[in-house]
Amino acid sequence: MSPRTRGAKRISERTAKVRVVVMGCGRVGASLADGLARIGHHVAVIDRDSTAFNRLSPEFPGERVLGMGFDRDVLLRAGIEEASAFAAVSSGDNSNIISARVARETFGVERVVARIYDAKRAKVYERLGIPTVATVPWTTDRLLNVLTRETETTKWRDPSGNVGVAELALHEAWAGRRMTDLEAATGGRVAFLIRFGSGLLPDQKTVIQAGDQVYVAAVAGHIAEALAIAALPPSEDGEGA
Repeated sequence: MSPRTRGAKRISERTAKVRVVVMGCGRVGASLADGLARIGHHVAVIDRDSTAFNRLSPEFPGERVLGMGFDRDVLLRAGIEEASAFAAVSSGDNSNIISARVARETFGVERVVARIYDAKRAKVYERLGIPTVATVPWTTDRLLNVLTRETETTKWRDPSGNVGVAELALHEAWAGRRMTDLEAATGGRVAFLIRFGSGLLPDQKTVIQAGDQVYVAAVAGHIAEALAIAALPPSEDGEGA
């Protein structure tokens, strides 16, 4: 088992789990559902096309619910009454808007987010208290941030949005481990660190010290997972979380 796989397993064991319902199993919905499941949450995915569930990873442990995401009975089958979060990420603005409002107004789901392609409509729903995401490259990480209430830690993204740099909130037990252990555990690359107020470019021999501010570059969709792994102590085998 790779260090990163072990890290994801330990996140699942130690993260406070909540139920999340995802409406839409396209590229974004499948990535979001897999990401939420990797960090330990109970996930149900709704889609009207059964073949859409093939986009989920083979290891996805959640529920696949066939139907329309704004249908009350379908939402009940997906466990909406126990859900702490709901994401509407289908390919249709109207479906996303309706289902997000049903989740918020009918079932009282606290954390609701909708993917809206029309920027003008997105602003309206932001004012109504429903966070929205519009551009594809930013979608998965922002959805994970909203649904899990993570602090926004992404400091930079490339123009395409495919790669981001985030500051890791390291568990104190990482002190004394090599940066390469951290990279193996998180799947990211340590871009730089700040030590005693000065920036440093690490190499393979660099050892993490208490108080280091570590910035990691990772592919969009995996930043939230890297943050969660870094917040746990490393494993005992010296290879990271």
